[in-house]
Amino acid sequence: MNPIINFFRTKIYTAIFLLVVIMGIGVVGYVTIAGYSWIDALYMTVITMTTVGFGEVVPLDSKSKIFTIFLILASIVIVGYALSVITEYILSKNNVEELKHKRMRKKIESFKNHVVICGYGRNGKQAAIKLMAYKKKFVVIEKDKELEERMQLDGVPYVIGNANEDETLVLAGVDKASCFIAALPSDADNLFVVLSTRQLNRDINIISRASNESSYDKLKFAGANNVILPDKIGGDHMASLVVVPGLMEFIDNLSIVGKFDINIEEVAVEKFYNANNPRTIRDLDLRRKTGCSVIGYKDQKGQYIVNPEADLELLSNSKIIVLGRPEQIKALNSEYNID
Repeated sequence: MNPIINFFRTKIYTAIFLLVVIMGIGVVGYVTIAGYSWIDALYMTVITMTTVGFGEVVPLDSKSKIFTIFLILASIVIVGYALSVITEYILSKNNVEELKHKRMRKKIESFKNHVVICGYGRNGKQAAIKLMAYKKKFVVIEKDKELEERMQLDGVPYVIGNANEDETLVLAGVDKASCFIAALPSDADNLFVVLSTRQLNRDINIISRASNESSYDKLKFAGANNVILPDKIGGDHMASLVVVPGLMEFIDNLSIVGKFDINIEEVAVEKFYNANNPRTIRDLDLRRKTGCSVIGYKDQKGQYIVNPEADLELLSNSKIIVLGRPEQIKALNSEYNID
């Protein structure tokens, strides 16, 4: 918890303690000095401390009046202190929250070629976890303010606002982002957000979820590069566990090694050498250097080759997909300074 908040809470506890002490002194004093009953003593103490101006329960003698003067003066000081501490605490808490938001906005403003996730539900949160594992910069847009504390605990950069408004999209840096994930539960909301995002950034890669298959073509027409149907994927996955259970468990293992461990990576060939002098997969010799194996190749046109031959020439603007244990992927990233 923030040390400033802790500091003020300690002062609040002190103020409450002083209020209880002065009230106890008042009650005991009226019982012993003025001869009041406990109820009358409590009543007299409360109206004296709050200075509401009600009359005395029983006329006071000289000693009781002197005690009342002491109680009034002490109460003014302690009650005033308590009110000032509570007010200062409320104001400081608001200032701390505002300071957090300013820092968050400044951090997001520095992002470029990042990912914007719209919605922090089941799909949005899962996407955020995966991006954190790959150390990708991203921002979450969420309109439900109740999820703000959860995003803070998860260490997620976020913007609280309605993604249907262009102002919110701009705050998240959509105009500078490289990818946008529309993970809202409503297909209609995703459709509107995809349209707005495509207008703000013509080159951004947009990935949207859809609940209904009928929304697939509409989202593609609105500007989504890829449309994911979670229910369809889930059904296919369950059926595959029946048909080829061993294979599916292996594939699941590729992404469930750990929250921050990865064992598959897609790397541009420019990371390995000067693409003006093409090399082959054999020339890279990644297996010996890092322990990783090349399992796929994506050419300049975006076409994939599974299990490419060792003599395949790697051209510029193409990528290779490598597989390895988490420590081998780390060795690969370290060897070639892959972010």
